[in-house]
Amino acid sequence: MSSAAPHVTGQDHVGPDHLWSVDEHLEDILATVRPLEPIELHLLDAQGCVLVEDITVPVSLPPFDNSSMDGYAVRVADVAGASEEFPAALEVVGDVAAGQGEPLPVGPGQAARIMTGAPLPPGAETVVPVEWTDGGLGEGPVRGMLARSLGPEGATGHVQVYRPAEARAHVRAKGSDVKAGDRALEAGTVLGPPQIALLAAIGRGTVRVRPRPRVVVVSTGSELVQPDTELRTGQIYDSNSFALTAAARDAGAIAYRVGAVADDAETLRSTIEDQLVRADLMVTTGGVSVGAYDVVKEALSHVGDEDEPGSGIDFRKLAMQPGKPQGFGSIGPDHTPLLALPGNPVSSYVSFELFVRPAIRALMGLPDVHRPTIRATLTADKALTSPKGRRQFLRGTYADGEVTPVGGAGSHLVAALAHADALIAVPEDTVSVEPGTEVEVVLLG
Repeated sequence: MSSAAPHVTGQDHVGPDHLWSVDEHLEDILATVRPLEPIELHLLDAQGCVLVEDITVPVSLPPFDNSSMDGYAVRVADVAGASEEFPAALEVVGDVAAGQGEPLPVGPGQAARIMTGAPLPPGAETVVPVEWTDGGLGEGPVRGMLARSLGPEGATGHVQVYRPAEARAHVRAKGSDVKAGDRALEAGTVLGPPQIALLAAIGRGTVRVRPRPRVVVVSTGSELVQPDTELRTGQIYDSNSFALTAAARDAGAIAYRVGAVADDAETLRSTIEDQLVRADLMVTTGGVSVGAYDVVKEALSHVGDEDEPGSGIDFRKLAMQPGKPQGFGSIGPDHTPLLALPGNPVSSYVSFELFVRPAIRALMGLPDVHRPTIRATLTADKALTSPKGRRQFLRGTYADGEVTPVGGAGSHLVAALAHADALIAVPEDTVSVEPGTEVEVVLLG
């Protein structure tokens, strides 16, 4: 377990019959899950991490004036008035290639072959694209520049230019991207490929970031079997561990999936303890209700003791549908946070979106941990019903300001979930929502 793991304390104990609101449960989680400690990482290892420092540009980008074209570096006066009928004839003094040493100066009546990205040589004021010249071949305009090794005898001796060029045409100015002393990136930036490219371009090989949280997902249930195996009577495939591991990775975490654990409290407790070494956050699914085989509740209800003050999992009932049974707390010597989710696939996924994803984003140190929420017009064949006193989350598809329910309210409807890109949130005090009503929508995509 990393020393950067947060310490989870939880709220004061409340009675077992207390019905938590969605907001209360999330507030408790976010109040106790703290961002991971920053570390220094090499650029590619820092992909997906959150920057904890402002990055100042040490050297201008580009660091020198350079050509944006293959062509000839010349003086403006030497090509003024040039045309195909009356071309400007210039002496070619040599080549200027990207990465080579100090270039030869260009004097009056002279030109230097220059390649894209090569520095503008002293004395040159502009770049003439090779297509505006005869390429040194004396046979009219050319389409491209021959490789130096392939150029015929005399190709570098003289060149004819058929068009004039303004000062600094086709020249990328020093510092035109960023200047030395500019702020390249702000603290709080998530490092994706463009940001890593910028860091490399200004010479940064390492960067200080909050690491991506390591999330371990454990599903429970003796009825669960792995995909690609034969189902026997009473068995189902384990989809939750795959869904939540993928969701954790989508949220920015490094996620590890643990195969389904049978309904045995000691086996589950041992499995979780073994996984703590690689976890900044533990997520279990299944076994948190009131059944005789609700193994997570049995295994973790009394996990804290005198040797681990502050540890323990609080199992709660939430005023929501789906996802009424939930668990939250910490486990192990480093007080690793653990969220215990219900086992029905939709309940599990909705719970992840509402509670686990924000916890992952909080561990990353992001200022905004929530999915975007908007208002949209409900389109449906009939009114939606919702239980009084529960905040219901229905799957839906969103487009152009409208949201349409997908599937029913059942917490087992995985197929409907696969087609949803939004959650329709029906408030606790609403029992019916008519088509055409404006509703709150959580965007998942």
